Amino acid sequence: MITPDVPRLLQLRSRDETMQFIDKEKAKSLEDAAGFLQKVDDGLDKAEGITWGIALRQDSGLLIGYVGFWRLIKEHFRAETGYMLLPEYWKKGIMKEALTKLIPFAFNDMKLHSLEARINPINTASSSLLLSTGFVKEAYFKEDYFFNGKFGDTEVYSRLQDDMKD
Repeated sequence: MITPDVPRLLQLRSRDETMQFIDKEKAKSLEDAAGFLQKVDDGLDKAEGITWGIALRQDSGLLIGYVGFWRLIKEHFRAETGYMLLPEYWKKGIMKEALTKLIPFAFNDMKLHSLEARINPINTASSSLLLSTGFVKEAYFKEDYFFNGKFGDTEVYSRLQDDMKD
């Protein structure tokens, strides 16, 4: 189903700038974007994740990005966080504000013990965002996945619920 957010999701998930560090196929159509939104909805329905759209108040709810928790491992009280923002909104503190508000939600409302983020090591903006919101770099995996004919590396950052006391 094509909802009002689907064209904006297509913008997010089809642009070279936004997908340069996401090793997944870019969306090519409204149907691809709608499929991504369906995965988000299915994750919520199955209690496997939750994703929020990001919009500016002055733009009447126009989607400019998203942030969420998925890959929920209930028996370990752990989830992975991820996010994406249209390039014209980068370096304005928007994602830091969103993540800063959602970290307490993950620990206090979702009752998680730890969060992790897996990023491309050359994504220095994401690394800086994670470090500035209390995550620590825990691991570097060399060539741990294969995409588009080549192997890629992954950095893993995490944050513990106990870090909220700092």
